[in-house]
Amino acid sequence: MSYLIAVLPDRMQAEEAYTVLEKAGVNPQFLAILGAGYRSADEFGLLDPWETAKKRAGLMALWLVPFGFGAGYAFNLITGLHTLDWAGEPGNHIVGGLLGAIGGAMGSFFVGGGVGFALGSGDALPYRNLLKAGKYLVIVQGPESLRNQAARLLKPLKPEKIQSYSDPDQDYA
Repeated sequence: MSYLIAVLPDRMQAEEAYTVLEKAGVNPQFLAILGAGYRSADEFGLLDPWETAKKRAGLMALWLVPFGFGAGYAFNLITGLHTLDWAGEPGNHIVGGLLGAIGGAMGSFFVGGGVGFALGSGDALPYRNLLKAGKYLVIVQGPESLRNQAARLLKPLKPEKIQSYSDPDQDYA
């Protein structure tokens, strides 16, 4: 997705920016205002970093837990450890597998969840925080020429921040 995001301090300036863009001929289907009284970050599709982290942790657990079980079982089989004498030969191997599965679950939680939260949120988290602070976002989606035109129109309004994102795989033709 390719878009331009302008951060504005209040509702009046956000509405003014939207009106300026509309009067300049920007199709309203390419415009959005995010903030109190308008669309929320979830409605627009700004990813929630916690949800992304949970999904990554779950996906990592799908392969790390079985792999951890197999690795723990194989490690116990190779080393011949007898951690629990009462469990016998196969019981110790299964306990080793369960401990390996626990290690895999911990890895998916900390790496998939923690690192996924830190790296997977991109710029969505700062924009969500701006919305929580009462700021407004005016978003223009479209090709580079439209985003450049919108940036020129919005700069005189002195937004707090203007940032453009482009996806080279997106085609608006």
